Amino acid sequence: MNRAAFPGRPRPVTQEDVARAVGVSRTLVSFAFRGAPGVSADMRQTILDAAKQLGYRHNAAAADLASKRASAIGLFLLDLRNEVYADIFQGVREAVGEARNRLILSVSQSTGEIDRGSVDSLIEARVGIIIAATLLDSDARVRELAASVPIVNVTRRVAGVDSVYSDDWAGARAATQHLLGLGHTRIAHVTATQYEGHEGRRRSYIATMENAGLAPEVVIADDYTQQAAERAATVLLNGTDRPTAVFAHNDEMALGLREAGYAAGLSVPEDLSIVGYDNSRIAQLHGIDLTSVDMQARELGRGAGAAALNRLATPDTPVVDRCTEPRLIVRNSTARP
Repeated sequence: MNRAAFPGRPRPVTQEDVARAVGVSRTLVSFAFRGAPGVSADMRQTILDAAKQLGYRHNAAAADLASKRASAIGLFLLDLRNEVYADIFQGVREAVGEARNRLILSVSQSTGEIDRGSVDSLIEARVGIIIAATLLDSDARVRELAASVPIVNVTRRVAGVDSVYSDDWAGARAATQHLLGLGHTRIAHVTATQYEGHEGRRRSYIATMENAGLAPEVVIADDYTQQAAERAATVLLNGTDRPTAVFAHNDEMALGLREAGYAAGLSVPEDLSIVGYDNSRIAQLHGIDLTSVDMQARELGRGAGAAALNRLATPDTPVVDRCTEPRLIVRNSTARP
C-alpha cells in the first residue's frame, strides 16, 4: 500500500520504533512481547511501558506467521441464547486470560442442524486449536476436523479427541429417579433431534423408566429452544392421558414446558412437575425455582481452556478425557403428583 496516498493516516508504531525509544535491539523487543527467556523482568517492563506510551499494538497474527506457530484459540459456541454456553465462555476466558493467547469466537447460526460454516471460519482464521461447545456432528466428522486442527470438545466425548464433558447418563438418571421417587409414573421426556454424542440423556431416561417397569414417552421438538419445546408440549399437555411430570433436555426447554403448562391451565408443580438440565441462572430465579441438573458449565469451560493451552504447549501430550459428575438441584418445580 502506498501510504503517500493517505497523508492524513498516521503510520502505525512498529517494534523498531519501540526498540529505538528504549535503546535496545528489535529482537529483544520481540522476545519481550513473546515472554521468551533472555529478557529480565525489569527490561521487559521497560519495553512494555515504552510500547504503551508510543501506542504500539502487538500484532499477534503477524507474530504467529513469523514463528510459524499458531497460538490463537478458537471458541465455537452452539447457541448464545442458551445461558449454559455463556457460562462455558466465561470459564474458557478465566482459563486462558493469563496466557495472552488471542481468543476468537464463532457462534453457530442454527441450533437445530449441523453448522460447519462457523467452525470453518475459525480454521480460516488460522487458529492453533478449537474449543468446540457443542458440535452437532458425527464422531467420525469430529475426528476428521481434529486431523486438520486440534479440537477440545466440551459437553460431549469423542474417542481419540480431547474431551471435557459431564456425565449425561448419570445426570438424566438422577432427574428421572427424582420424579419416580416423588411417586410419578407418567413421566415424559422432551428433547430434540439427537446427534451422535448427544444421546446420553434420552437413553438414560428410557433405561431408568424401563428399569422401573414403566413406559417411557419421548417427545421430539424442532430444536432445543424454549419456543420449540412450548410448541411440542402443547399437544402433550392437552391430551386425555397427559403426564404428571416432564424431564426436559435443558433449562430452555423446561421453560417452554412451563409456559405450555400454564397455557393449558396447569399449575407447576401441583399439576405438573418439571425438571430441567444445566442449572442456568434463570432456573435459580424466584418464581421460576426450576429443579435442574447442574452440569457445572463454567468448570467445563475452565477445563477446556486449560486443555487447549496444554495441547498448544505440548502437541504430543496424551488425549484428555475428563468427565465431571453432575448434581441434581431440587427446587420448587417438582412435587408429589
